[in-house]
Amino acid sequence: MPSSSKISPIPADSRSSSASASAASTHTDTNARLSQIQQHTMGSISNRPVELFDAVPQAPEDPLFGLMAAYRKDTHEKKVDLGIGAYRDNNAKPWVLPVVKKADKILRDDPDLNHEYLPIAGLPEFTLAAQKLILGPDSPAIKEGRATSLQTISGTGAVHLGGLFLSRFLPKPTPAIYLSNPTWANHNQIFTNIGMPIKSYPYFSAKTKMLDLDGLLSTLKAAPEKSIVLLHACAHNPTGVDPTQDQWKQIAEVCRERSLFPFFDCAYQGFASGDLATDNWAIRYFVEQGLELIIAQSFAKNFGLYGERAGAFHFVAAPGSKAQDVTKRVASQLAVLQRSEISNPPAYGARIASIVLNDKALFAEWEEDLRTMSGRIIEMRKSLKAELDKLDTPGNWDHITSQIGMFSFTGISEAQVLAIREKWHVYMTKNGRISMAGLNTSNVKYVAEALDDVVRHVK
Repeated sequence: MPSSSKISPIPADSRSSSASASAASTHTDTNARLSQIQQHTMGSISNRPVELFDAVPQAPEDPLFGLMAAYRKDTHEKKVDLGIGAYRDNNAKPWVLPVVKKADKILRDDPDLNHEYLPIAGLPEFTLAAQKLILGPDSPAIKEGRATSLQTISGTGAVHLGGLFLSRFLPKPTPAIYLSNPTWANHNQIFTNIGMPIKSYPYFSAKTKMLDLDGLLSTLKAAPEKSIVLLHACAHNPTGVDPTQDQWKQIAEVCRERSLFPFFDCAYQGFASGDLATDNWAIRYFVEQGLELIIAQSFAKNFGLYGERAGAFHFVAAPGSKAQDVTKRVASQLAVLQRSEISNPPAYGARIASIVLNDKALFAEWEEDLRTMSGRIIEMRKSLKAELDKLDTPGNWDHITSQIGMFSFTGISEAQVLAIREKWHVYMTKNGRISMAGLNTSNVKYVAEALDDVVRHVK
């Protein structure tokens, strides 16, 4: 074969270099193509949430739950939690009411117990019993068929449902709702989220540490007609200051004169004074005076069913020939709102409360449990006041015992609140509100010493 027809062999290192270059080129092309495909198929999806939600700001932490978290992280052996509004026994432990344990056993032993949906309006035997409890079994509103009730997600859900109903059906522009200054912090959030205009009326006097009745009445007298007034039925949160029966009569009279619409929030019936009838006196009086109103009712505190979220919402029509028809139509619209909000309320807590409320013997035991809880709170008020008196703590501390219910507005400043947390590891809200349930015979002297210290040395 002629030499010109021979093919010269390619050196081994040249073949390797050429193959590597070819492979690298192929790899680069493949990666580029994959990148193009990924950008084409996923680019718009991955970018869209960033574009839509870049403007969402970080919300501030809820002050109360932030306070709870700080307390849990604190390792100091003498730390004291006076922030959360939940009952604790003398050992600083959650207390399951004995009557609730009995009702729970009855419920668990019921062979017909199931987990089917409740009706939209809730467990009928619960809502009817709750209605009688809050209005009184002999209420004219019940006898005349002008009251309707729905089961809610505790008192918070009832407040929300009430606000939603008012914002939907009151004449536009929606009248303002007047809140006490101060009030439960969540009131502001709930009504703001619903879009209701909010105004305030004076309530707590920093000077006397009691009710500012003159400021309250003068503000309500100047309020536009048809305005809504939110009233704490008993154990005002956060101050622990309640109107007297005579003062309630004056408030009711202004509501009638100015055609104001009362919205009662009742979270502590029976827990405040230990007497159910005493704690719902204002509501019963307003109804007897013929005022149309709504009520948010919670069973968290007085049954210790905090996590079960048992509550009720009540509408009471004014007396008149159209009262039953108004009540029927309102009930129908409340059901529509409830359906779109939660569809059906939870069953367990309502069943527990219903068993107790509808059994004469268990009801009597529940009343005794209420006296146990309220009685311990009252004793802690007396003990704290006595310890402060022994220390001759500057200022007048009579309000500790004259206030009522779960909370006491101490009157100390925010700077003093921060100081007592830093030095003494005593936790309370920034406005100086303390939960009396956090006090017990083991820590009340320590808390008094802490208060005495910051009052004397922090301005």
